[in-house]
Amino acid sequence: MERDSLEPPYLHGGPLGHAAFKTQPEDFVVEELLGFEPSGVGEHCLVWVEKRDLDSNAAGARLADALGLRRRLVSHCGLKDRHAVTRQWFSLHMPGQPSPEPAGLESEGLRVLRVTRNTRKLRRGIHLGNRFTIRLRNPDFDAAAAEARWSLIASVGAPNVFGSQRFGNEGRNVEKALAMFRGEFTPGDRLLRGLLLSAARSHLFNAVVAERLTRGCWDRALPGEVFGFPDNGTLLLIENQRGDEMQRFADGKVEITAPLWGNGELHSAGEVRDLEMAVMARFPELTAGLEAAGLRQERRVMRLRPMNPDFVILAGGDLQLSFDLPRGSYATAVLRELAVLDEPSTAKTS
Repeated sequence: MERDSLEPPYLHGGPLGHAAFKTQPEDFVVEELLGFEPSGVGEHCLVWVEKRDLDSNAAGARLADALGLRRRLVSHCGLKDRHAVTRQWFSLHMPGQPSPEPAGLESEGLRVLRVTRNTRKLRRGIHLGNRFTIRLRNPDFDAAAAEARWSLIASVGAPNVFGSQRFGNEGRNVEKALAMFRGEFTPGDRLLRGLLLSAARSHLFNAVVAERLTRGCWDRALPGEVFGFPDNGTLLLIENQRGDEMQRFADGKVEITAPLWGNGELHSAGEVRDLEMAVMARFPELTAGLEAAGLRQERRVMRLRPMNPDFVILAGGDLQLSFDLPRGSYATAVLRELAVLDEPSTAKTS
């Protein structure tokens, strides 16, 4: 595998140094931004929980077991980090049943903050985004330089690459995906198959971003671009563009995109299409495997701009960074432009 796909080039000159990351769950706080207020009525009970060192699927299973529900009746918008303190919503399908008392749902590492109702269940990816509050401990670089770099990241943005967690230990999920496509390996369940397909797709996306970074056109619109809105994933396909996209891109209202590979024709054209096809030509087995798996052509914006950014130097020299990101984005894609993140082994494997 090309390392540029798993470790894309840096935009802002590389990390300033090292900092300890996720030494304890409280160092990585994530709050889900639902983007709408629950209706307060309906057959779906919505539960706002705080989890500590607990992944989303395990938390959902606990909620189901506490109520004697089938686990398929519990849903959530997205997966949150395990080695963290996270606040997110779960929906429990409970038609004709009263809402449970919070105390009856709580367990070690799981605290209920609010219970309400809604007319619809929560589905994967319907939330607006996430707010992160992250503590970097014992940075070995100058705080003033860090604040200047953070200001640059906040204003210019960072490449919206998929983080290392998408690729598994040492990036091996891409190798496993290749083995699956060759018929050398059969995943044990649909979840693993989905993870491997996502890894292959993400690898190709990162490869296009890396190529555009190398060519110096990552943040410069070329003929044949497909633009997208960073907050909701809506695309402005070429046939639907109204002619002012270049200005809207310059104003930061839309972003340029790269492909999430699958069946069908690329949405891009001209110079952009040529560039993307040249990158894909380096990965014939991955592109063919994704097409055979039935995935369709999609796209993802290439720039990640942290919203509502904040930077605090804590007593003792630790750094605290707060920012919002759209759903599907990785906080580590932003942080890698600032520092090399040294995680304890327990955090890396969780």
